[in-house]
Amino acid sequence: MKNYKQLQKLFGMIDGRGYKNYNEIKGIYKFDFFTLEILHVQRDPFASPSLIRILMDEVTFPRELLSNHGRKIAVADYIGRVFNKSIKKQVQGKTGSGKSGVISIDSGGPEILERTSVSIDESSLEIRLSVGLPAKGRRILGKEAKKLFLEILPRIITESCIHDHVDAEDLREHVFINEDSDFIRNELKKRGIVAFILDGSVLPRMSGISEEPLEGAVKFKTPESLLISIETPNHGTLTGMGIPEGVTLVVGGGYHGKSTLLNAIERGIYNHRYGDGREMVVTDPNAVKIRAEDGRRIEGVDISSFIHDPPLNKDTSKFSSENASGSTSQAANIMEAIEVGADLLLFDEDTSATNFMIRDERMQKLVSKDKEPITPFIDRVKELRNEHGISTIMVMGGSGDYFEVADTVIMMDNYVPHDVTELAMDVRKEIPINRKIETSSKFGYKKRCPLSGCLKPFKGKRLKLDARGKTMITFGNELVELSHVEQIVDTSQTRAIAYAMNYISPKYLNGEMSMENIMKELKKDIETNGLDYLAPSGRKYPNNLSKPRIFEIAAALNRIRTFKVRSCQ
Repeated sequence: MKNYKQLQKLFGMIDGRGYKNYNEIKGIYKFDFFTLEILHVQRDPFASPSLIRILMDEVTFPRELLSNHGRKIAVADYIGRVFNKSIKKQVQGKTGSGKSGVISIDSGGPEILERTSVSIDESSLEIRLSVGLPAKGRRILGKEAKKLFLEILPRIITESCIHDHVDAEDLREHVFINEDSDFIRNELKKRGIVAFILDGSVLPRMSGISEEPLEGAVKFKTPESLLISIETPNHGTLTGMGIPEGVTLVVGGGYHGKSTLLNAIERGIYNHRYGDGREMVVTDPNAVKIRAEDGRRIEGVDISSFIHDPPLNKDTSKFSSENASGSTSQAANIMEAIEVGADLLLFDEDTSATNFMIRDERMQKLVSKDKEPITPFIDRVKELRNEHGISTIMVMGGSGDYFEVADTVIMMDNYVPHDVTELAMDVRKEIPINRKIETSSKFGYKKRCPLSGCLKPFKGKRLKLDARGKTMITFGNELVELSHVEQIVDTSQTRAIAYAMNYISPKYLNGEMSMENIMKELKKDIETNGLDYLAPSGRKYPNNLSKPRIFEIAAALNRIRTFKVRSCQ
């Protein structure tokens, strides 16, 4: 290990020389209160920035805030956010060509996620970040590099990694909100509910491209009939809306907050930072948003419970398509989610295939059942709940036929929810319908076993794994489109998904293990060994991964064009 003064000397020696001479600074350096390791040096100013690792000599954060896994994740998340704020304060833009002088840390958005950028326990605090080494053209700017590493970076570390320099009360609230969210999520099944929304929550966002809460928005107010109280470890008794298990409709006029409510529920699978407005919107962790997805690839999925005996005699018990329709893609999305353990399905009629969701009485009279291969979702939704324990929440503004199968009906009126279940039942009696239930068999599906060798992460001899934003994965020669997998919230999750697919390929894809068991084993591996375990050989100490769910990993796997399966049931 070298002293930081040796790094200072090195910057003086390489000042003005060619960029490749930056390789001389790789190594480990001891500073006054931390150790800095330069792991990777970028090849030129325009390449991906250099990778830096910081190890604090002492953990100064209170032990009580590190007493369990959830608290450690929250403290690490908080440090990453403060670190990022300090970067913006201390770094005044680029100091040369390309990415010169740019410091960045993966600190995320409103969701609190387990990340590789910061990790902490009672005895260690590690920070991983990227730094653009300063240069003019391809000549080293040694003085700027010295200032960056020996002045600016230590100030950032001081402001974010030492407890006395952060807002202690803000940190505690961040940790306690995270812990109480976990507590409520563990309470849901015990109470027979699938989601909880705290009174006073702010659900609307600033805009379609901003996750900030809308200023002046109507605060959430629970209807009396759905009000529940939960005694939390840190915030005492919290009251809010408990959405019961079963079939729940969210109805109301356009622009009154139906989709806003559903969006908050679908994001409630994650904990949220203090000040987000949705801190205590907590959803069943196995909730999956379902939508139509025209054009997606489907591989060997049993969709026969929804689509059967189509023209040309295609076997829908192992349905494959390179260009699925809206209805077949929605059916496949449901079956793929259930296959890996979903127990709450979320729908918005705006992103659903109409002919998949409903076939009304008049259409049944005009087009006989023997000419319609689709069993609409309305005819399966109660069976899913009663026989398989799978609940549903759906935004439905255009079809009152769903009153026939609903257990709870919530009407949004100017962003205020009202329990109109009894009124909906009265309407059902007043205006009866005579549509026929079009199921001819029990709901079920065949398990799938992915085949060995079907994932090809290499492009030529080079391993090619990365994220292109949060909606696209580069995997070998393939581009995997994830824009309709709506519960991915961070690019670092998408990158982790790419790494996870590469990880499971040689280990679990063997033609014998089912998708369900593969995802269970993968989840166990991540929880036991951490996200670093997913990193391929040669990518030690990844600084930009965050924890995805198995549902989104499975969704990516199902969308890669080389994916192959066999029925294993």
